[in-house]
Amino acid sequence: MNRDESLISADKPLVETVDLKKYFKVRDGVLHAVDSVSLEVYEGKTLGIVGESGCGKSTLGRSILRLVEPTSGDIRFRGQSIVNYSKKEMQEMRKKMQIIFQDPYSSINPRMSVIEIIAEFMIVNHTYDSKRACLNQAAQLMDVVGLARRCANVYPHELDGGRRQRIGVARALSLQPEFIVCDEPVSALDVSIQAQILNLLMDLQEEKGLAYIFITHDLSVVKHISQEIVVMYLGKCVEKAKTRDLFSNPKHPYTKALLASIPMPDITMRSKEIHTIKGEVTNPINPKPICRFANRCNLSKEICNQVEPPLKEAGPGHFVSCHFA
Repeated sequence: MNRDESLISADKPLVETVDLKKYFKVRDGVLHAVDSVSLEVYEGKTLGIVGESGCGKSTLGRSILRLVEPTSGDIRFRGQSIVNYSKKEMQEMRKKMQIIFQDPYSSINPRMSVIEIIAEFMIVNHTYDSKRACLNQAAQLMDVVGLARRCANVYPHELDGGRRQRIGVARALSLQPEFIVCDEPVSALDVSIQAQILNLLMDLQEEKGLAYIFITHDLSVVKHISQEIVVMYLGKCVEKAKTRDLFSNPKHPYTKALLASIPMPDITMRSKEIHTIKGEVTNPINPKPICRFANRCNLSKEICNQVEPPLKEAGPGHFVSCHFA
């Protein structure tokens, strides 16, 4: 099922980050996990975040929800900054902002039954007058995400990965959020189950007007679900564009390399040479203010190892961080 890639709304974004940074102190210095990332997520839309493992995608998502505290920068929900919210204020805010984790098994309590897991957030937040009402709502959420009610009293270890991830989706929906971070929610699932979960997320978005950040390393998945894509490399946003523009006219060498690595289900492509990215990944600890992709880039010149390229507009709504884009 292809997604209509209508233009992103001109209205104010639901969620916005401004120059967001997250650094970790390590033995050898400071690791720049997320470095000056600015993005916008609009109501009813999906922003895809793509990049290879270790580029800071998951840290970015968790920083936006303040599951890890950002080092600096701003996070705004409906124009209101939330970076200085107290613990109590964030408890209220998280009813509107939820997350679906990558591993559906390690993110749920193995000692609780399916219906107890889904009802847990509602019980803790006193969403309904009684525990019975919370459990009834949890049963209705099982119907919404396609979990048979006969699974209500079984435990996570008795279910397959697809059903476990449906539990994670139902739990994220339990507080009726407006925004959900989907942290590689289908990467641990087989292809047929991936399609079911993706279509479920898209149907829920259409029905409830949800906004998503969809984090993945799989470009074919992000193309299916996102209207706009941010490409990250070593904590930096190197390209940002509408999905159709990014796939038809990629401008950053790293984005081009990612697209070239997508397998083609065509027997005539068997003899086609696969272009791999050569060179060593730059150390993200105490990085120099230069292009972080320079030593792996076939366009690299002297300026790339001297000046960090700014993220600039290379076309309508298409931003790229490259001296030669």
